[in-house]
Amino acid sequence: MKLEIFQVDAFTNKVFGGNPAAVCPLEEWLSDDVMQRIAMENAVAETAFFVMKKEGVEIRWFTPEIEMDLCGHATLAAAHVMTKHLGYTGSRIEFDSKSGKLSVRLDEKYIHLNFPSRKPVIHQAPQAVLNSFHIAPIEVLKSRDYVLVFESEEQIKSLQPDTKFLDQINLDPGGVIVTAKGDNVDFVSRFFTPQASILEDQVTGSAHCSLIPYWAEKLSKYEMTAMQLSSRSGTLFCRNEGDRVQISGEAITYMVGTILL
Repeated sequence: MKLEIFQVDAFTNKVFGGNPAAVCPLEEWLSDDVMQRIAMENAVAETAFFVMKKEGVEIRWFTPEIEMDLCGHATLAAAHVMTKHLGYTGSRIEFDSKSGKLSVRLDEKYIHLNFPSRKPVIHQAPQAVLNSFHIAPIEVLKSRDYVLVFESEEQIKSLQPDTKFLDQINLDPGGVIVTAKGDNVDFVSRFFTPQASILEDQVTGSAHCSLIPYWAEKLSKYEMTAMQLSSRSGTLFCRNEGDRVQISGEAITYMVGTILL
């Protein structure tokens, strides 16, 4: 069996930036075990698999370890593959996923993801979360992920999580978001995944389902620009829409290949 595979850098317009995602278009679903093995072999943060059907496009996402309930950068990458490599000419894509309907709008420059809002609430942090960082957050919240708010962008840049403590946290399938008000953008963040082979995710679309409603309220803004301060970094254009959020960005193809099974 031969399968097409694409590797796309998401939330950037430059190769080697943003968050790399593998994308595998399928004619029909493979077994969960095979998809998990492909994701493990790809060894990037997420692999998106999708099947195009008359009523819409079904999409699933796998890390090297588990299937995820929602992934932003791999959804953006899948939309990029459909338009740049598979001949899709529409201006909208409707994805069916474990997180419900995900609408994607396309224009000449950006891919706009319409995702569910996951507004975080104040939460008591486990001691292992607090012990993972050398600076104490000024606020702790939780949605799917823990959200740790810090005083400054400089603090976000300086954080070096201690995996001895971080890996005590069982957040399957979530992670730990650290965030602060930005110096040159509205807000900045980083994202860490305890017990995962890839500790720091480069640019995390799904984390912004929580960050957008939080910062929209804090800043009294509904349109914002965000940056994830990983080693590769990425820019996200955000809009708060009540029970939904819009996350927009660019993507660029890094690699096209064939899987031989």
